[in-house]
Amino acid sequence: MTKPAATPEPYTTVIGLEVHVQLQTNTKLFCGCSTKFGAPPNTQVCPVCLGLPGSLPVMNRAAFQLAMKAALALECRIAPFTKWDRKNYFYPDLPKGYQISQFDLPFSSDGWLEVVDPKGAFARKVGIIRVHLEEDAGKSMHDEAAGTADTRIDLNRAGTPLCEIVTQPDLRSPQEARAWLNELKLLLVYLGVSDCNMQEGSLRVDANVNLHIPCPDGSVAKTPIVEIKNMNSFRSVERALIYEAARQYDEWQATGAELGTTPKQTRGWDDPAGVTRAQRHKEESSDYRYFPDPDLVPVTVSEAEIAAVRASMGAPPTVLRTTLAERWKISAYDADVLVNQGREIVAYFEEVATRVGEGKVASNWLQQDVLRTLNERGEAIAAFPIRPDALADLIGRVQQGDFDTSRGREIFAEVLASGRSVADVVASLGIAAVGDDELIALCRELITANPKIVADVQGGKEQAAAGLIGQAKKKNPNVNPAKVRQTCIDLIKAM
Repeated sequence: MTKPAATPEPYTTVIGLEVHVQLQTNTKLFCGCSTKFGAPPNTQVCPVCLGLPGSLPVMNRAAFQLAMKAALALECRIAPFTKWDRKNYFYPDLPKGYQISQFDLPFSSDGWLEVVDPKGAFARKVGIIRVHLEEDAGKSMHDEAAGTADTRIDLNRAGTPLCEIVTQPDLRSPQEARAWLNELKLLLVYLGVSDCNMQEGSLRVDANVNLHIPCPDGSVAKTPIVEIKNMNSFRSVERALIYEAARQYDEWQATGAELGTTPKQTRGWDDPAGVTRAQRHKEESSDYRYFPDPDLVPVTVSEAEIAAVRASMGAPPTVLRTTLAERWKISAYDADVLVNQGREIVAYFEEVATRVGEGKVASNWLQQDVLRTLNERGEAIAAFPIRPDALADLIGRVQQGDFDTSRGREIFAEVLASGRSVADVVASLGIAAVGDDELIALCRELITANPKIVADVQGGKEQAAAGLIGQAKKKNPNVNPAKVRQTCIDLIKAM
């Protein structure tokens, strides 16, 4: 029975993203205060990031270079001349009353990043309007659990360098948006631009969404754009967009043409309730009263500087996927799984595959055993006790028939638990390779003792030979099941 096709939605979802990424610098964007996460509140501040009178900012060159690396990886055009602007608005945790950002002359623009579903569900090339630098605000902490209205301010984060990535409204589903964010995060981590830890606020996402609804007269109705905030995971982004699209469509059905007069709106995502809630009307750029920051000089960038940053980037994930698939003859899906685990996993895989001489078997062991173990232990590959040479030794012994994959996994577990070498574990378990003569003698004995199986195989039912494997393992646990089966079949056919 065929599964009925999903009913298409009666509208097109139009999504653009604004992603704020905390750059992986030791100090803030315009002062020397530490950016380390988790320090006691208000201990990583100074007159500059507190906005005290008479203090003057100085640009962090390392932050600018990291942002340039991200922009180049996103195929952006780097401006030879850029400046800083003051974006004026009041936040309780914005000490100066304005944010140093970039307005009409961002340092980069006009890029793109493509996301391709390895299972072929979609492929989308998403335009990047701009990538620019700005400083972060502090953090307001609300004591909601206590049932009070207390709000306390921690300014440790104020002045932390942020890279803001603004996309074109090119995404067409919440699923695409989530996949694109995963691809962006992977790219930024590969580049060393950011750790992208959403739990620590290193990556934050605002999503702009509205609907294009075909009308009977041939026109297209467009719902007002809604910006969704307060999403702390990519899963939350997907859920919020699904909810918001349905909410906008329901509202359009209820109000019809009147919806076109509704102003743009900012809504917050309530994750436990699974709904968006209205917060305020969305500001326009004029509301921020941008003007050039008089305390900071413009920044010029030469072609030589751009070339130097580009040369330091290394292969991005998109290139690595293709390289792994072609070099090691593995599927696009397997290459995607490996690359998505990070550059260290890719290096581990390539060393194992080189030593073993076969990519597919190395990929299988990494995905089925190494990655599973890392997840269970909560470890990074750098701390994994079984190094590539040891895993390659184990795989090689399986390939040459010393023991089967099942026994190999027993040895893997013992090497992991004991820290001993593969050779020591093999010796301690009494595992020894079974020679050809010994294997043939064992198979002849089994054939003599099992005339019915012999008759079945001679009658064309080769699968019956599987019944000899268990008997062989009881007589000699070291035999290779595949070799037992094939040797028995060959001997029976030769009778």
